Amino acid sequence: MSTTQLTEWAYPLAESLLAEPLPRRWKHCLGVAERARSLAPVLGTDADLMEATAVLHDIGYSPDLVKTGFHPLDGARYLRETAHADERVVSLVAHHSCAWMEAEARGLREELEAEFARERAHLADALCYCDMNTTPDGIATNPVDRVNEIAGRYGADSLIGRFIRRAEPEILSSTARVLERLAAAERQPT
Repeated sequence: MSTTQLTEWAYPLAESLLAEPLPRRWKHCLGVAERARSLAPVLGTDADLMEATAVLHDIGYSPDLVKTGFHPLDGARYLRETAHADERVVSLVAHHSCAWMEAEARGLREELEAEFARERAHLADALCYCDMNTTPDGIATNPVDRVNEIAGRYGADSLIGRFIRRAEPEILSSTARVLERLAAAERQPT
């Protein structure tokens, strides 16, 4: 499957899993994909891969896919076992937005890391950037406000609240690395 075909395949799959049961999550995924398109200047041949992954990254929330309750793992397993997705998409979904930290809190880190290899760091950074710069309604935001929104929605003392605060420094670092790459690309002569 070419990368363009990958993107064309990803949108209807994500829509079929999220649009009806979780319309707000679907809007978020569309917004994350929009952020991914904005990174094309620094992603080169991986731009379509990132857009496809962005629109699919939260499919593990779909009620039809929930097995462990840990959406990166549930989504990645579905993509691998049922959708037979590109292994890079599967790996990025499995490890998106500091998932290893949440997996650790859930007692699933060894399982996650044994099943799914990590993708290249600049792609993991890009997906984290896209996810953490998008509100639940798909609108552009910044990672500080996004982390605060997540902690507020789930509660500071919840597993997610504690995870997101622990992950915040890495989320901010990922975002900074992406912004540095974007700035460097803008300085390059055309």
